[in-house]
Amino acid sequence: MSAPFFFKPSAGLTVREIAALTGASPRPGADLDRCISGVAALDRATPGDLAFFDSVKYADQASASAAGACLALERLASRISERVSLLIVRDPYRAFVEVARTLFPEVLRPSSLFQAAGAAAGAFVHPSARMESGATIDPGAVIGPRAEIGAGTVIGAGAVVGQDVRIGRDCSIGPHASITHALIGDRVIVHPACAIGQDGFGYVQGATGHRKVPQVGRVIIQDDVEIGAGTTIDRGAIRDTVIGEGTKIDNQVQVGHNVVIGRHCVLVAKAGISGSATLADFVVLGARAGVNNQVTIGEGAQIAAISNVNSDVPPGAQWGGTPAKPARLWMREMHVLRRLAEHAEAAAKRGDRRGEE
Repeated sequence: MSAPFFFKPSAGLTVREIAALTGASPRPGADLDRCISGVAALDRATPGDLAFFDSVKYADQASASAAGACLALERLASRISERVSLLIVRDPYRAFVEVARTLFPEVLRPSSLFQAAGAAAGAFVHPSARMESGATIDPGAVIGPRAEIGAGTVIGAGAVVGQDVRIGRDCSIGPHASITHALIGDRVIVHPACAIGQDGFGYVQGATGHRKVPQVGRVIIQDDVEIGAGTTIDRGAIRDTVIGEGTKIDNQVQVGHNVVIGRHCVLVAKAGISGSATLADFVVLGARAGVNNQVTIGEGAQIAAISNVNSDVPPGAQWGGTPAKPARLWMREMHVLRRLAEHAEAAAKRGDRRGEE
């Protein structure tokens, strides 16, 4: 079986062009005319690859690397082999990402897996749906009545776009995603198996059973949002669920009804946000963090992984734990608990020795 390469080889950049793109300073003797067409880790790079070096932890790999060029911190320059064209830069990884984006622009947004153009055979597009020129619908996708799909947008195989849904331009909707009751901006990426716009989880409990609360709001997803595979975003009950522009959501995140998420937030895998919570701009939720209903998290706040937020968090704060609290207090509590556990263990051992005597 042959081993395929899933991304087309790049036309490449010279070391001189990489230096200009990143603002890096070449080490004397660097081969500025060398062509770089790929990116790789230090220990896997070949003479046609660019690598980066920003931690002494990888010094052994750096000294033995066969990379054609390497972006590195100035203080680590002496660790790089002389045969590598070294580029000194303040933030090697950020510079590395900019070069990778330039070399492989097609990787930044998923494309049609069927390499279709327009509505492929086997796609189901309602006659009243409106598709701009350049939109792509893969086989098995369903586009409902009066839905609108913008130019450059790709709807993956088996995806469902419900009635009256509007999806902007240059978006990517992954295979088997389900989108209903939603308005989606431009350059939005929805990865496979996402569910967006379904009922929120709302019931009035009673002695004779649970009465379902009508969910009559929408989901509003603004420009440049990315939503990871398997994530679910419920539509609002009495107001819209909103995802602010530039926000990045990892896989398997749950966003409840009426939630408002600000601009450029980051929600890491399996985080859960209960109904009517509000996240201001630039909030970060660590993996498996939980946010209780009606909680507000202030601008720029960061919540540690596996934390449960049950009260409002001030802007710029760093919280963690269960229930979540300021990180310094949480760390002090963990230190005290560890000391208590050590003392208890030592006391138990002393008791065991007395018993043996």
